[in-house]
Amino acid sequence: MKYLLIALMWTGYCSLHSYLISIRFTNRMTRLLKNYYAFYRLAYVMISFILLVPIFKFKAQLNVTDPVIFTYGFPLSIVRYVLISGSLLMFFWTFFFHYDCLSFFGIRQILDLGKTKTTDPSEKIKKTGLLGIIRHPMYLAVIIYLWCRTFRVSDIVVNIVLTIYIIIGTRLEENKLVMEFGDPYIKYQHEVPMLIPFTKIRGNGFSFFQKK
Repeated sequence: MKYLLIALMWTGYCSLHSYLISIRFTNRMTRLLKNYYAFYRLAYVMISFILLVPIFKFKAQLNVTDPVIFTYGFPLSIVRYVLISGSLLMFFWTFFFHYDCLSFFGIRQILDLGKTKTTDPSEKIKKTGLLGIIRHPMYLAVIIYLWCRTFRVSDIVVNIVLTIYIIIGTRLEENKLVMEFGDPYIKYQHEVPMLIPFTKIRGNGFSFFQKK
């Protein structure tokens, strides 16, 4: 029962998290808030973090009673630490050097309130560094990190739910990016894999987790 509950809590959180940033809902909020929509991203991030608190508290309580079913002995422990370190490096390198941190937290949108921008969409698509190898390195980093933190049954349950959510959420984000950037992003999709590096066969457009 406790495993079902933690799975439902994460499923509910992920569903709400995706809905609040979905095209349909954000379009509705754009019409409703008008110029004040610039504050929506910040509110969205704050709500997302607040809703995580009860889930983390419940998971911490589970860890007390949920027995450890897997331990990392040598040399597996070395591999684990390498993967964890690599995933954290990939995540934060992408976050700070490839993405706009201020936009992620909604600060950029507030600073740009009232300003008009005329930017070529193709110029906003970065294809350098990690983004030239994989389109969503942060999501891959989270998946790797999750599965390197597996000790208990509850960990496996949570990891399954979050991995499915990341894959589905990535596909939904891809649709939004195509709508935002159009042909330049479609070209980027054909050039770089979505979640698994080095799986694209250049020339025929093949990639795992990728529409042809």
